[in-house]
Amino acid sequence: MPEIRKVMITLPENLLREVDVVVQVEKKNRSEFIREILIGYLQKRKRKETEELLKQGYLQLAQIHREIAEVAVGVETETLEAYEQNIAEE
Repeated sequence: MPEIRKVMITLPENLLREVDVVVQVEKKNRSEFIREILIGYLQKRKRKETEELLKQGYLQLAQIHREIAEVAVGVETETLEAYEQNIAEE
């Protein structure tokens, strides 16, 4: 288990009262509650960062695919035109 350190935090009185109600209902202590909340927040933050990176990657990939498609259409058009010209000359 990782080393545990004590820290001091300052909370508004009304927030602390809400925390104490939840802690009592869930039969936890404040430290456990705050630790779980922080872990959940950090996981959510990492997930959002990962999703943003994936989004940027997919957008870049879409641009690459569009460029490849444009080149392919150009080549196909040139090939079709050359084929049609050969047929017309025969």
